[in-house]
Amino acid sequence: MPGFGSGTAAEQRFNVNLSILFTELPLLERPAAAAAAGFSAVELWWPWVDSPTPERSELDALKRAIEDAGVRLTGLNFYAGQLPGPDRGALSVPGAESERFRANIDVAAGFAESLGCTALNALYGNRVDGVDPAEQDALALENLALAARAADRIGAVLLVEALNKPESPRYPLVSAPAAVEVVDRVNEATGLGNARFLMDLYHLSMNGEDLPSVIERYTPKTGHVQIADNPGRGAPGTGSLPLEDLLGQLRKAGYDGWIGLEYKPGASPSAEAFGWLPVEQRAAR
Repeated sequence: MPGFGSGTAAEQRFNVNLSILFTELPLLERPAAAAAAGFSAVELWWPWVDSPTPERSELDALKRAIEDAGVRLTGLNFYAGQLPGPDRGALSVPGAESERFRANIDVAAGFAESLGCTALNALYGNRVDGVDPAEQDALALENLALAARAADRIGAVLLVEALNKPESPRYPLVSAPAAVEVVDRVNEATGLGNARFLMDLYHLSMNGEDLPSVIERYTPKTGHVQIADNPGRGAPGTGSLPLEDLLGQLRKAGYDGWIGLEYKPGASPSAEAFGWLPVEQRAAR
């Protein structure tokens, strides 16, 4: 697997998404596995897919696992339903799912605060048959404003992510402009300015977007970046995306935040999926 040049990689801060990598291990063993692979930071989708409000003992156990591993939690999703799977968020879905999202807001924010996590990602939610999209969008704005206020209370940003239409055909935010428009609406509604764009280069490439143009236009509104190669959603070097060049462009455009590794490890153990990144460049400096 080709490696990144030291000039680009050495200037980036990488974290590992423990909801897509190291999933061959139990959840509580994954932080230590990431640390053993040389990383100092991790991120997570909401780990309890069936529960927006898990028992305190479960939250405490995960907190201890992260602290004992000596890694930093830098990003956390709010409750979003079954991930990976057909669900793509809950906050715009009327009824029980929206209520579950609201019940999760303070729980997720409190957990993030306990670990010094400063980025919370809220997946928008699929369109629902028989419901006016305008009604869903109004509900989404209301819930995103609640989430933004909770994030602000702990000194965090609220992330809004574009997914890709081939894999998430009912998800309405399938372009960078669509996601950034929601970011702007949330900031206007709250006056806080802490809603930011989550720029996932894999999803945007699946949508056929001009990635250099997206980087040039939207880096100032970007709060987090995630990467995977395309096709295949594998590690850098397994597909055809010029990820090293794209990350270099991001750096030149002023982005100095975390780069989330949100890719599939393939048939090998996750610990073997980082050959593209020299060990000495995995820990944040």
